[in-house]
Amino acid sequence: MALGGNPIFNGKSFRGATQAPPVPQAPYGASYGQQPYGQVPYGQQPYPQQGWGTQPQSMTDEQLRQMYSQPSAGPADTGRMTFDDVIMKTAACLAAVIAGAAVTLVVAQGLASMLMLVGALGGFVLALVNTFKKQPSPALILAYAALEGLFLGGLTRILDGMFPGVGLQAVIGTLSVFAVTLVLFKSGKVRATPKAMRFFMIALIGYAVFALINMVMMWTGAVQSPFGLRTSVEIFGIPLGVFIGLLAIGLAAFSLIMDFTSIEAGVRSGAPQRFSWTAAFGLTVTLVWLYVEIIRLLAILRGDD
Repeated sequence: MALGGNPIFNGKSFRGATQAPPVPQAPYGASYGQQPYGQVPYGQQPYPQQGWGTQPQSMTDEQLRQMYSQPSAGPADTGRMTFDDVIMKTAACLAAVIAGAAVTLVVAQGLASMLMLVGALGGFVLALVNTFKKQPSPALILAYAALEGLFLGGLTRILDGMFPGVGLQAVIGTLSVFAVTLVLFKSGKVRATPKAMRFFMIALIGYAVFALINMVMMWTGAVQSPFGLRTSVEIFGIPLGVFIGLLAIGLAAFSLIMDFTSIEAGVRSGAPQRFSWTAAFGLTVTLVWLYVEIIRLLAILRGDD
């Protein structure tokens, strides 16, 4: 079973939280929790026996009736992760992203550029911290979301200034991909099968290698294009970045499928409620990645006009 497109869901603590502990073995000839051959533990008095049909003296008939008529405890009552928990915490993370983006969209351009750099570096560091942290920290996860918001707001401001309208189009595109992916997952038409996961990992590694090479060539001045090899190389007259962008969007969409699979597994296995923050963090990481790829693809398409 897949445990998420992000390494967040592959952590030891998250896997352990979705697996039941081993059942202790009872002595030979006895049921678990009982002493063999009906003996009482050494040093304890035998338990008093009650006749059949007798009631404890401390409870009345009305109290017993109320106790047995109460509904059984649900996951929320027992401190287990639920879909509602994940939705609420994901909404909180996205609200932090929007708040951070609003800051870089309204401040002066020079300050916005500085905040964008702070958001990019700080978000990267906190992404690593939250990924490898044994227990989820709501404060660090929300801080990551706010920093990513600073980065996304600055990026949107720059690209939307060059190509008006790409920011709104990227938001609509991100929400559309998320909605379609969720519908396909709920319908069972798309699943994170082992074969699909192997293809995903191969494609993801290839994309990461290309992104690293492209970044190094841009930093060293080997290519002068603002998007590096994405726009300086063309295939049949189409910028390479269009093909790379479509591949990256597909990878991000499949990463959402893997995230949904991990969340479903966590809820069904009764993972502790605190891991709903881990699920929300994973979704936020994927949605940020998806938005960046969509707005970059739109900018490449607009620049090629």
